[in-house]
Amino acid sequence: MLSDIKNQKFTENLKAYIKRFLNGSITDLDESGTRIMINHFLTDVLGFTALEEVRTEYMIKGTYADYMIQVNGKRHFLVEVKSFSLNLNENHLRQAINYGANEGVEWALLTNGRQIELYRIMFEKPIRHEKVFSIALANDNVKSIAATLQFLTKELVLKGGLDVLWNKTLALTPESLSKILLSYDMVNDLRKEVNKQFGTKFEVEDVQQTLVKIISDKIDVSKIKVPKLNPPVKKAKPVQPKSSESETN
Repeated sequence: MLSDIKNQKFTENLKAYIKRFLNGSITDLDESGTRIMINHFLTDVLGFTALEEVRTEYMIKGTYADYMIQVNGKRHFLVEVKSFSLNLNENHLRQAINYGANEGVEWALLTNGRQIELYRIMFEKPIRHEKVFSIALANDNVKSIAATLQFLTKELVLKGGLDVLWNKTLALTPESLSKILLSYDMVNDLRKEVNKQFGTKFEVEDVQQTLVKIISDKIDVSKIKVPKLNPPVKKAKPVQPKSSESETN
Protein backbone atom coordinates (compact mmCIF):
# COMPACT_ATOMS: atom_id res chain seq x y z
CA MET A 1 0.00 0.00 0.00
CA LEU A 2 1.12 3.55 -0.67
CA SER A 3 1.86 5.71 2.35
CA ASP A 4 -0.83 8.24 3.27
CA ILE A 5 1.13 11.11 1.74
CA LYS A 6 1.89 9.24 -1.50
CA ASN A 7 -1.68 7.95 -1.73
CA GLN A 8 -2.99 11.50 -1.40
CA LYS A 9 -0.68 12.68 -4.19
CA PHE A 10 -1.66 9.70 -6.36
CA THR A 11 -5.37 10.41 -5.81
CA GLU A 12 -4.85 14.07 -6.72
CA ASN A 13 -3.08 13.07 -9.95
CA LEU A 14 -5.89 10.66 -10.77
CA LYS A 15 -8.49 13.37 -10.16
CA ALA A 16 -6.53 15.74 -12.43
CA TYR A 17 -6.54 13.13 -15.21
CA ILE A 18 -10.29 12.56 -14.83
CA LYS A 19 -11.01 16.31 -14.75
CA ARG A 20 -8.86 16.97 -17.81
CA PHE A 21 -10.01 14.16 -20.07
CA LEU A 22 -13.32 12.86 -18.71
CA ASN A 23 -15.20 16.09 -18.03
CA GLY A 24 -17.65 15.47 -20.88
CA SER A 25 -16.02 17.74 -23.46
CA ILE A 26 -14.40 14.75 -25.22
CA THR A 27 -16.94 12.48 -26.88
CA ASP A 28 -15.22 11.26 -30.05
CA LEU A 29 -11.49 10.53 -30.16
CA ASP A 30 -9.59 8.18 -32.44
CA GLU A 31 -7.02 5.67 -31.22
CA SER A 32 -4.11 8.04 -31.86
CA GLY A 33 -5.70 10.75 -29.75
CA THR A 34 -6.60 8.24 -27.06
CA ARG A 35 -2.94 7.25 -26.79
CA ILE A 36 -2.11 10.83 -25.83
CA MET A 37 -4.49 10.42 -22.90
CA ILE A 38 -2.90 7.11 -21.95
CA ASN A 39 0.57 8.66 -22.10
CA HIS A 40 -0.54 11.04 -19.36
CA PHE A 41 -2.15 8.25 -17.39
CA LEU A 42 0.94 6.03 -17.46
CA THR A 43 3.38 8.84 -16.63
CA ASP A 44 1.51 11.52 -14.66
CA VAL A 45 -0.76 9.15 -12.71
CA LEU A 46 1.09 5.83 -12.46
CA GLY A 47 4.53 7.42 -12.34
CA PHE A 48 6.42 5.56 -15.08
CA THR A 49 9.11 7.40 -17.03
CA ALA A 50 8.17 8.26 -20.61
CA LEU A 51 10.09 6.43 -23.34
CA GLU A 52 12.48 4.71 -20.96
CA GLU A 53 9.83 2.72 -19.05
CA VAL A 54 6.80 3.32 -21.25
CA ARG A 55 7.81 1.54 -24.45
CA THR A 56 5.53 2.46 -27.35
CA GLU A 57 4.77 0.31 -30.42
CA TYR A 58 6.36 -2.72 -28.80
CA MET A 59 6.98 -5.37 -31.45
CA ILE A 60 5.63 -8.86 -30.73
CA LYS A 61 6.11 -11.45 -33.47
CA GLY A 62 5.56 -9.07 -36.36
CA THR A 63 2.75 -7.09 -34.72
CA TYR A 64 2.83 -4.20 -32.27
CA ALA A 65 1.35 -3.79 -28.81
CA ASP A 66 0.60 -0.17 -28.01
CA TYR A 67 2.71 -0.08 -24.85
CA MET A 68 4.97 -2.28 -22.78
CA ILE A 69 5.74 -1.17 -19.24
CA GLN A 70 9.34 -2.17 -18.72
CA VAL A 71 11.55 -1.15 -15.79
CA ASN A 72 15.23 -2.09 -15.56
CA GLY A 73 14.79 -4.58 -18.37
CA LYS A 74 11.84 -6.38 -16.76
CA ARG A 75 8.50 -6.34 -18.59
CA HIS A 76 5.70 -5.88 -16.08
CA PHE A 77 2.55 -5.45 -18.16
CA LEU A 78 1.43 -4.52 -21.66
CA VAL A 79 -1.18 -1.92 -22.49
CA GLU A 80 -3.56 -2.19 -25.42
CA VAL A 81 -5.39 1.04 -26.31
CA LYS A 82 -8.67 1.38 -28.18
CA SER A 83 -10.44 4.53 -29.33
CA PHE A 84 -12.11 6.64 -26.67
CA SER A 85 -15.44 6.40 -28.49
CA LEU A 86 -15.40 2.59 -28.61
CA ASN A 87 -16.67 0.29 -25.89
CA LEU A 88 -14.20 -2.45 -25.03
CA ASN A 89 -15.26 -5.84 -26.34
CA GLU A 90 -14.17 -9.47 -26.62
CA ASN A 91 -12.22 -8.89 -29.84
CA HIS A 92 -10.15 -6.18 -28.14
CA LEU A 93 -9.54 -8.48 -25.19
CA ARG A 94 -8.53 -11.37 -27.43
CA GLN A 95 -5.97 -9.16 -29.12
CA ALA A 96 -4.46 -8.03 -25.80
CA ILE A 97 -4.32 -11.58 -24.45
CA ASN A 98 -2.67 -12.83 -27.63
CA TYR A 99 0.01 -10.16 -27.33
CA GLY A 100 0.75 -11.18 -23.75
CA ALA A 101 0.71 -14.90 -24.55
CA ASN A 102 3.08 -14.50 -27.49
CA GLU A 103 5.51 -12.38 -25.47
CA GLY A 104 5.31 -14.32 -22.21
CA VAL A 105 3.90 -11.37 -20.26
CA GLU A 106 1.46 -12.27 -17.47
CA TRP A 107 -0.44 -8.98 -17.27
CA ALA A 108 -2.48 -7.15 -19.91
CA LEU A 109 -4.16 -3.78 -19.46
CA LEU A 110 -6.97 -2.98 -21.89
CA THR A 111 -8.30 0.58 -22.01
CA ASN A 112 -10.10 3.21 -24.06
CA GLY A 113 -9.02 6.01 -21.73
CA ARG A 114 -12.23 5.99 -19.72
CA GLN A 115 -12.53 2.28 -18.96
CA ILE A 116 -9.60 0.26 -17.61
CA GLU A 117 -9.57 -3.53 -17.47
CA LEU A 118 -6.72 -5.61 -16.07
CA TYR A 119 -6.25 -9.29 -16.92
CA ARG A 120 -3.91 -11.98 -15.64
CA ILE A 121 -2.70 -14.46 -18.25
CA MET A 122 -2.10 -18.04 -17.07
CA PHE A 123 0.37 -19.98 -19.17
CA GLU A 124 -1.40 -23.32 -18.96
CA LYS A 125 -2.61 -25.72 -21.64
CA PRO A 126 -4.65 -24.16 -23.03
CA ILE A 127 -3.64 -20.60 -22.10
CA ARG A 128 -6.39 -18.88 -20.18
CA HIS A 129 -6.98 -15.50 -18.56
CA GLU A 130 -8.87 -14.02 -15.63
CA LYS A 131 -10.25 -10.52 -15.23
CA VAL A 132 -8.80 -8.83 -12.14
CA PHE A 133 -10.83 -5.63 -12.33
CA SER A 134 -12.83 -3.38 -14.64
CA ILE A 135 -13.01 0.28 -13.66
CA ALA A 136 -14.95 3.21 -15.12
CA LEU A 137 -12.77 6.21 -14.33
CA ALA A 138 -15.66 8.67 -14.47
CA ASN A 139 -17.16 6.98 -11.42
CA ASP A 140 -17.72 9.42 -8.56
CA ASN A 141 -15.93 7.22 -6.02
CA VAL A 142 -12.37 8.31 -6.87
CA LYS A 143 -10.98 7.10 -3.54
CA SER A 144 -12.26 3.59 -4.22
CA ILE A 145 -10.78 3.68 -7.73
CA ALA A 146 -7.45 4.90 -6.36
CA ALA A 147 -7.40 2.09 -3.79
CA THR A 148 -7.35 -0.43 -6.65
CA LEU A 149 -5.27 1.43 -9.22
CA GLN A 150 -2.49 2.16 -6.74
CA PHE A 151 -1.19 -1.38 -7.32
CA LEU A 152 -0.35 -0.33 -10.90
CA THR A 153 1.85 2.57 -9.81
CA LYS A 154 5.55 2.26 -10.47
CA GLU A 155 6.36 2.15 -6.76
CA LEU A 156 4.02 -0.74 -5.97
CA VAL A 157 4.66 -2.63 -9.21
CA LEU A 158 8.35 -2.75 -8.27
CA LYS A 159 7.34 -4.05 -4.84
CA GLY A 160 5.22 -6.89 -6.21
CA GLY A 161 1.94 -4.96 -6.20
CA LEU A 162 0.53 -6.96 -9.11
CA ASP A 163 1.01 -10.19 -7.18
CA VAL A 164 -0.71 -8.62 -4.15
CA LEU A 165 -3.61 -7.60 -6.36
CA TRP A 166 -3.82 -11.12 -7.81
CA ASN A 167 -3.87 -12.69 -4.34
CA LYS A 168 -6.67 -10.33 -3.32
CA THR A 169 -8.58 -11.45 -6.40
CA LEU A 170 -8.00 -15.15 -5.75
CA ALA A 171 -8.96 -14.86 -2.09
CA LEU A 172 -12.54 -13.83 -2.89
CA THR A 173 -13.30 -16.33 -5.64
CA PRO A 174 -16.19 -18.73 -4.90
CA GLU A 175 -13.71 -21.62 -5.07
CA SER A 176 -11.37 -20.14 -2.46
CA LEU A 177 -14.15 -19.11 -0.09
CA SER A 178 -15.89 -22.48 -0.46
CA LYS A 179 -12.71 -24.28 0.52
CA ILE A 180 -12.36 -22.14 3.65
CA LEU A 181 -16.06 -22.35 4.45
CA LEU A 182 -16.03 -26.17 4.32
CA SER A 183 -12.92 -26.54 6.49
CA TYR A 184 -13.27 -28.27 9.85
CA ASP A 185 -12.70 -25.20 12.01
CA MET A 186 -15.27 -23.09 10.15
CA VAL A 187 -17.89 -25.87 10.07
CA ASN A 188 -17.35 -26.69 13.72
CA ASP A 189 -17.81 -23.04 14.76
CA LEU A 190 -20.99 -22.88 12.70
CA ARG A 191 -22.20 -26.14 14.25
CA LYS A 192 -21.80 -24.68 17.73
CA GLU A 193 -23.78 -21.59 16.76
CA VAL A 194 -26.57 -23.68 15.18
CA ASN A 195 -26.77 -25.90 18.25
CA LYS A 196 -26.92 -22.85 20.49
CA GLN A 197 -29.63 -21.05 18.50
CA PHE A 198 -31.88 -24.08 17.96
CA GLY A 199 -31.25 -25.91 21.20
CA THR A 200 -30.32 -29.15 19.48
CA LYS A 201 -27.25 -31.17 18.63
CA PHE A 202 -25.74 -31.66 15.19
CA GLU A 203 -22.52 -33.31 14.12
CA VAL A 204 -19.91 -31.54 12.04
CA GLU A 205 -20.75 -33.74 9.05
CA ASP A 206 -24.41 -32.67 9.19
CA VAL A 207 -23.55 -28.99 8.93
CA GLN A 208 -20.92 -29.54 6.24
CA GLN A 209 -23.37 -31.47 4.04
CA THR A 210 -25.85 -28.59 4.27
CA LEU A 211 -23.14 -26.09 3.34
CA VAL A 212 -22.25 -28.18 0.30
CA LYS A 213 -25.94 -28.13 -0.69
CA ILE A 214 -26.05 -24.33 -0.28
CA ILE A 215 -22.96 -23.93 -2.46
CA SER A 216 -23.95 -26.40 -5.18
CA ASP A 217 -27.74 -26.04 -5.42
CA LYS A 218 -29.71 -23.13 -6.79
CA ILE A 219 -31.77 -21.55 -4.05
CA ASP A 220 -34.41 -18.87 -4.00
CA VAL A 221 -32.43 -15.75 -3.14
CA SER A 222 -35.64 -13.88 -2.27
CA LYS A 223 -36.03 -16.13 0.77
CA ILE A 224 -32.62 -15.18 2.14
CA LYS A 225 -32.43 -12.23 4.49
CA VAL A 226 -28.86 -10.94 4.49
CA PRO A 227 -28.13 -9.39 7.89
CA LYS A 228 -26.08 -6.24 8.21
CA LEU A 229 -22.55 -7.01 9.28
CA ASN A 230 -22.37 -4.65 12.17
CA PRO A 231 -19.63 -5.69 14.59
CA PRO A 232 -20.84 -6.35 18.12
CA VAL A 233 -20.56 -3.36 20.41
CA LYS A 234 -18.12 -4.04 23.16
CA LYS A 235 -19.45 -3.13 26.55
CA ALA A 236 -17.21 -0.79 28.43
CA LYS A 237 -15.74 -2.29 31.52
CA PRO A 238 -17.07 -0.68 34.70
CA VAL A 239 -14.60 1.63 36.30
CA GLN A 240 -13.46 0.22 39.58
CA PRO A 241 -13.41 2.81 42.36
CA LYS A 242 -10.01 3.48 43.72
CA SER A 243 -9.47 1.83 47.06
CA SER A 244 -9.45 4.37 49.86
CA GLU A 245 -6.39 4.64 51.95
CA SER A 246 -6.68 3.03 55.34
CA GLU A 247 -7.31 5.49 58.11
CA THR A 248 -4.41 6.23 60.27
CA ASN A 249 -4.78 5.59 63.94
